[in-house]
Amino acid sequence: MATLKTKVLGIDFENPFILASAPPTAKIESIDKAFELGWGGAVFKTITPDNLEMIEASQRYATWKVGNKVCGLENIELLSHLTVQQWLDGIKYLRQKHPTKVQIASIMAPVAKEEWQNLVKTFNNSEIDAFELNFSCPHGMPEKGIGMAIGTHPEISATITKWVMEVAQKPVFVKLSPNVSNIVEIAKAVEDAGADGLAAINTVQSLMGVDLDTFEPLPNVNGKSTFGGYSGIAVKPIGLRCVAQIRQNSNLPILGIGGVATWHDAVEYMCVGADVVQVCTEVMVNGYAIIEAMKKGLLNYLESKGLNSPADLKNRAIANLSAHETLNKQKQVYPHIDDAMCAKCGKCVTICAESEHSALSLRDGHIVLDKTACVGCSLCSHICAKSAIKMK
Repeated sequence: MATLKTKVLGIDFENPFILASAPPTAKIESIDKAFELGWGGAVFKTITPDNLEMIEASQRYATWKVGNKVCGLENIELLSHLTVQQWLDGIKYLRQKHPTKVQIASIMAPVAKEEWQNLVKTFNNSEIDAFELNFSCPHGMPEKGIGMAIGTHPEISATITKWVMEVAQKPVFVKLSPNVSNIVEIAKAVEDAGADGLAAINTVQSLMGVDLDTFEPLPNVNGKSTFGGYSGIAVKPIGLRCVAQIRQNSNLPILGIGGVATWHDAVEYMCVGADVVQVCTEVMVNGYAIIEAMKKGLLNYLESKGLNSPADLKNRAIANLSAHETLNKQKQVYPHIDDAMCAKCGKCVTICAESEHSALSLRDGHIVLDKTACVGCSLCSHICAKSAIKMK
């Protein structure tokens, strides 16, 4: 029988689904509820020294939807509003009530050795399982010289990691930003500085849109806005790319983050190198109860594949990722049209002609392929509304 249990840096996870550092982990009572429903753990909304001011904007969210489905969410929310003592009390309460759940303290402080080390020393004495260093928040905090202002510089990231590692008595993960030209450079810098593990990715810096009646950007804060952090299912390809690139260059444990909404997403992250996954936006739009389907789906998948645990999925796709120049370009696939499924709308013909190749035509009520013009690009199969085209 398969199990959802896995172990990372000596930490036992009863399942590989944990809540990311975000609004769903901002309150102790909320985390309590999530644990009751079956989440394996939680990364607390980022804790800062009590003297770091947190004044929020309203509104602070904007969404991109396809129909009624939220595909992307931009937020400009800041960090935790609880005091350090409130977190310490909450951690104790959660450990007593949920002894098997993983608790990870996300922390952030100004670029000052004493500030970071004091925060770490304080939580060393709590019952957390690990630290997550937030070097990557893309909004609000960079203006104060922290958050993404740290994580876009390998030298500063390495320096703070060293400060933390000097005093940390728990495993330390560093949360990385996708808003860099080379995430591997940052990952290697903090690894060389002693980090125990990595977390990727934080949100993607974005601008959700503009109100075309008022010309005010979104989210609208009294007529003004700012660049925010983009999350949700739309960022999964970016998160997968970042985790895969890190794994190709590092053997450190990775907490995979970015667009995880289903067990399928979790499996993809594990196959490119993640040990466990964090979930945020999908909880914000559909609630904690999504965990039941995620756990059930993953367990069924493991059993169908004859695998014992999530650890057996780790890195399975990495060997199949290579440079463009090494891809096999001698073998070509072609579109095969299922005539019974085809609506004869001709869209594939138009798109093929207007996107370079003109390999398809509509003749006597049937889609016809000219193999001499086809390059096997597969665009037609992706735009077919009836899924009547398969590449073979």
